[in-house]
Amino acid sequence: MKTLLKSWLTAALFIASVSGAHAELLDEVKARGTLRIACEGSYPPFNFKDDKGNLTGFDVEIGRAIAAKLGVKPEFTTTEWSGILAGLQAGKYDVIVNQVAATDKRREVFDFSGPYVISYPQLIVRADETRKLETAADLKGKKIGVGQGSNYAELAKSIAGAEVRTYPGAPEYLQDLATGRIDAAINDSLLIPYLREKTKLPVKAGAPIGKPDSNAIPFRKGSPKFQEAINKALEELKADGSYAKISTRWFERDVSKPLAAR
Repeated sequence: MKTLLKSWLTAALFIASVSGAHAELLDEVKARGTLRIACEGSYPPFNFKDDKGNLTGFDVEIGRAIAAKLGVKPEFTTTEWSGILAGLQAGKYDVIVNQVAATDKRREVFDFSGPYVISYPQLIVRADETRKLETAADLKGKKIGVGQGSNYAELAKSIAGAEVRTYPGAPEYLQDLATGRIDAAINDSLLIPYLREKTKLPVKAGAPIGKPDSNAIPFRKGSPKFQEAINKALEELKADGSYAKISTRWFERDVSKPLAAR
């Protein structure tokens, strides 16, 4: 009886120790057979719904390619930018593939892959804008629209005298920009050509502002095997030409490489 009781206690302690431990994310993904990927779904050309309602875009194709390299299926969740990082922290998905800048502040909470896109912040202004809106001094007293919780919001707040207005995502502040409710917006430079070519909003590219961003894929801390697997997948996509093919389809160049100095 004592031997049996001892066995039960040993088993119980083992189960408790395993369940209390932080499981490696790669093991979970492999066992599940899916990589749960979050994106906004309303951020063209990175991720958006096409005319048939299908999720598409650069980030979507990269996410699918990474999942294939891991030997699992992609499972996408779309959510507003304002809550996307909180959802990752809560474990609602495994990764975010949505142009997330790997800032020092975010690295305190999440681990990141290596950079997979290098771009820079850029002002967006109305198509008929004639005022000089190029430097921080030009933006003093101006209303600037940015995504809530984005690194562009932090950049805008650093501009002395600017009035910063935050929005759930790009569609909302671009609409306000087009109608004159704000003077300018800040977003990824790679977004501008798509807006110019694919939408009818009366907006245009403004001046580059701030420093270049290295965008990467965040996931929960403490999964080194997963981090290694994601980085290996990205390296293989670049080596076999898949990344360049996807990037060129959406941006007419390889966006893993920085542009020449402007």
